[in-house]
Amino acid sequence: MKSRSMLGLATAIAGFCLTISAQQTPGAAGVTRKTGAVKSIQGNTIVLQDDAGQQIKVTIQENARILRVAPGQTDLKSAVPMTAAEIQTGDRMLVRGQAGDSADSLLASAVIVMRKGDVAQKQQQERMEWQRHGTGGIVTSIEGGAGTVNLSVTPTQNVEVKTTPQTGFLRYAPNSVKFEDANKSSFSDIKIGDQLRARGTRSADGKELTADEVISGTFRNIAGTITGIDADTSTVTVKDVLGKKSVKVKIAADTQMRKLPEQLAQRIGFFLKSPEAAQAAAARFQQRGGSAAGGQRAGGGAPDFQQMINRLPAVTLADLKKEEAVMIVSTPGTGNSEVTAITLLSGVEPILTSNTSQAAALLNGWNLSAPAGDVGPQ
Repeated sequence: MKSRSMLGLATAIAGFCLTISAQQTPGAAGVTRKTGAVKSIQGNTIVLQDDAGQQIKVTIQENARILRVAPGQTDLKSAVPMTAAEIQTGDRMLVRGQAGDSADSLLASAVIVMRKGDVAQKQQQERMEWQRHGTGGIVTSIEGGAGTVNLSVTPTQNVEVKTTPQTGFLRYAPNSVKFEDANKSSFSDIKIGDQLRARGTRSADGKELTADEVISGTFRNIAGTITGIDADTSTVTVKDVLGKKSVKVKIAADTQMRKLPEQLAQRIGFFLKSPEAAQAAAARFQQRGGSAAGGQRAGGGAPDFQQMINRLPAVTLADLKKEEAVMIVSTPGTGNSEVTAITLLSGVEPILTSNTSQAAALLNGWNLSAPAGDVGPQ
């Protein structure tokens, strides 16, 4: 079974490469392929920013074949012909042709286009699917013979993820949280301590999930106070109470940055101090007809902290202050190198002072709730 939402554009692009390769004239030499997003358009000349961040000047030749495909499509059977004039800024493209006069130019003989609006609509549909039928957390144990993984979703909630021979697996690259950089994987690559997200069929009590798709990765949890801010390099230095040392954290363009309102932070702190009491209070609230606001799952279940965080006000590097408490999910980094923040949450002092070790569990899978694509700039 092909993993539809998990493989996404990466699988589609790979499929197109294979299809185009099969259509090449035998013996053709010097063929170049690039994929990326359209940055600007002037007539038949397009500036394409490839997936490595390099800008390439693409000249579409008069006899070039231009096809529009839908996201998730992995061959050209249903592709629709289009013209160069119909290409728009933000569209995803795969370009095939000959190298131009310079290293950053290409003469295109074939162009495959995924429209920006089509991609956005597909991603939104898949995000909704993952929210309805997905779960995520920290891997606490693995049963290889049974093909099951036990997840800690919140300090009081665990879910058993069951896999089958049809389950699709992906694994994040060591220093990237982009789905397009994720590699095909297998059950054996999952490790205790990994963050894992799965989508599939839940049991009636919500304690088990049979997975259609799984993505996992090794990430780092950081919690502590900011001791330094460098706007020129977009980095913050955090005295990490979990790792018991200072860490330099890079704030990237796609880092998700949010701030907890003080009242909400205090409520979460109460939840961590006494999870059972907080769960009972939530259940009583639901029985009285309360809504599922604030990230509480309908029916009085454990709060969905990812959905709650997505609704919080965004902040920027300029909003952060020294001695401010933060919680961060980052790439693991290598050696003593700086790490890159995936999610940074400020306004968390009531949480850290309540129960630091349990607070780390709230970092579970913050960035793994949108597997249809990368987390965009916030």
